[in-house]
Amino acid sequence: MSLPAARLERIARYPVKSIGGQTLDRVTLTAGQALPGDRRFGVLHADAANHLDGEVLTKWLPKSAFLRGAASPELQAIRGGWGPDGRLHLTHPDLPPLVFDPDGDEAPLLAWVAPLWASTGKAPPVRLVSGPLPLTDTKKPWLSLLSLDSLDDLEAGLGRPLGVDRWRANLWVRGWPAQAERDLRLHQIQIGPVRLKVVERIGRCPATSADTTTGRLDGDMPAALEAEFGHQDFGIYLEVQAGGEIALGDSVVVL
Repeated sequence: MSLPAARLERIARYPVKSIGGQTLDRVTLTAGQALPGDRRFGVLHADAANHLDGEVLTKWLPKSAFLRGAASPELQAIRGGWGPDGRLHLTHPDLPPLVFDPDGDEAPLLAWVAPLWASTGKAPPVRLVSGPLPLTDTKKPWLSLLSLDSLDDLEAGLGRPLGVDRWRANLWVRGWPAQAERDLRLHQIQIGPVRLKVVERIGRCPATSADTTTGRLDGDMPAALEAEFGHQDFGIYLEVQAGGEIALGDSVVVL
């Protein structure tokens, strides 16, 4: 498929699954691995943690085991990531700021997110865990890539701004025709020295229905995607084939 070269406009990682996130100017990718530090941690609710019997997490678990934005839109308004002091710095419009060490005491985070999760009626948060694989929604060590041109197209169709944060993507590019990335499955992409293979489209869940400024629902995004395009996909998953450093402004070329 022939597409014009695009440009890498945004790099992001999310240290704790569904809780906060931060942008990066550059990052080094490794073949067969996800973006470093992405979804390294996750907060287990009691129903899932009870099945572990206090054991260390040694396998990937599905998203239903964790606190997640699809169940609690309020989580979508959390901002923040690693600070220069080596701790996580998080904010939420309805809560005081939180600074904590995820490799140390988990209690401050569990107490902080508890009121945001309470409205779901689900089992409370009880453990912060780190897994052998990134705790993404897929078991594979993939990255997500979305197109700002496709976002512009969707916003125009819906007649309102959506922004980039609700999608929690690793990479954002600009310069392709709107929705063109959906047809790139099994194609290879070059970003700087890095080569990636497009492996799958991303089907969207209700977490994307939340306004990330307020943490309140502002529509039904999967239904809106279905009505606009006849499917609920937005973005693609990539697998790193050859590693190296990528940086904002790099050319993104379909091979």
